Amino acid sequence: MQNQHSPLQKALSKRHYRLVSQVIEYWRQSETINQETANQLNDTIYAVSFDWKRLARYSFIIAICCFVIAVGAVLADEALLKLLEQLFNSPPIVKSLFFSVIAVAVFRFGRTRRKRFPHKIYSNEAIFSIGVLTIAVAVGFFGMAFDTGMKHYSILFLMASVLYMLLGLWFPSKQVWIFGLLSLGAWMGTETGYVSGGGMYFLGMNYPMRFVVFGAVLTAVGIWGWRTLEKGTFTKQTPDSFFQRLIFLSPQTKVVGLLNLFIALWIMSIFGNYGDYEIWHETPQYELLHWALLFGAAAIVAIWYGLRNDDAVTRGFGLTFLFINLYTRFFEYFWNTMHKAFIFAILAASFWYLGTKAEKIWHFGENRRAQDDHMQE
Repeated sequence: MQNQHSPLQKALSKRHYRLVSQVIEYWRQSETINQETANQLNDTIYAVSFDWKRLARYSFIIAICCFVIAVGAVLADEALLKLLEQLFNSPPIVKSLFFSVIAVAVFRFGRTRRKRFPHKIYSNEAIFSIGVLTIAVAVGFFGMAFDTGMKHYSILFLMASVLYMLLGLWFPSKQVWIFGLLSLGAWMGTETGYVSGGGMYFLGMNYPMRFVVFGAVLTAVGIWGWRTLEKGTFTKQTPDSFFQRLIFLSPQTKVVGLLNLFIALWIMSIFGNYGDYEIWHETPQYELLHWALLFGAAAIVAIWYGLRNDDAVTRGFGLTFLFINLYTRFFEYFWNTMHKAFIFAILAASFWYLGTKAEKIWHFGENRRAQDDHMQE
C-alpha cells in the first residue's frame, strides 16, 4: 500500500530530497534551527520513487510530435488528401475561418481546464500547443485566400507571432509565448529577405548575422526581465498586468534569445558574413578566425555572467557552445591535414578524460552523501 502524503507536503526527486535533507541537517548541527524545527521542515518534503512529472512532460511532447507527424502523413497521402478535399471543398477563406473557430474553442477549453485543474501543467500546455498548430493552419489558409502573387510570406509569420505573443501574455502560457518568439524570428528572416529582393544581404548582413543581432536583443530583454523577476518586485505566481506577465515570461525570452544568438554565432564562425558559396569556398580558413574568436568570447562572457549571477541557464549555454566552438575549430584545421584515425583517437582521449573527471566528481559526491548519512545515523 502506498504511503499517503499531505497536500502541503512537497514531492521531490531522490537527489533533491537528499540535498534538502542535508541542508536541514546542517542547519540543525550549526544550531541555526533546533531539533523541533528540523523535524517540522523534514515533514514538509518527501522523496518520490519515480519521476512521474518528467515522464508526463516527455509523454505530452511525444504526443504532440506524433500528432504533427500524423497530420503530415495525411497531407502526404494523395488518396487521403483528395478525400479531405471532397469532404471540405470550400474557398480558403472559409477554411481559415473554420480553423480559427477551432483554435478559439481549443484555447477556451484549455483555459477553462487550467482553472479547474491548475496542477495538470503539462496536459494543459499540450492543449495550448494544439491550439497553436490550429492557428498556424488558419493563418496559412488566410494567406492563400488573399495571395496576390507577391510572395510576401513574412506577413503570415508576423500575424502568427502577434497572435501567439498576445495569447501567451493573456493566459499567460510559456509554451505559446515561445511559439510567438520563434514565429517572430521567422518573420524577421523572411521580411529582411523580402525587403532585400531575395538577396543574401540586408544592411550588409547575411542571414546568420541578422540572427546574431536578433538573438542578442532577445537575450538582453530576457536577462533584464529575469533580473527584475529575481528581485521579487511582484509575486511570480500571480502576474496581474501585461507588463508583469512579460517579466514573468522573461526566462523563456532569454532561452530563445540565447539559442538564436549562439547557433547564429556558430554558423558565422564557419561561414563568416558571406552570402555566396563560391566566394566562401575560395576564402582561406584563417580569414574567418575573428568570427571564431567572437564566438568563443561570447561563450566566455556567458559563462562569466552565469557564474557571477548564479544563472545556470546562461552558464550552461556558454559551456556548451564553448566546447562546440573548440571541437568545430579542431575539425576545421586538422580534418584535411591529419590522419582520420589520429583525429578520432584525440577525440576519444578527450572524452575519456572528461568522463574520468566527471566520475571522480560523482564519486566524491557519493562519498560525501555516505558520510552525511552515517553521521545522521
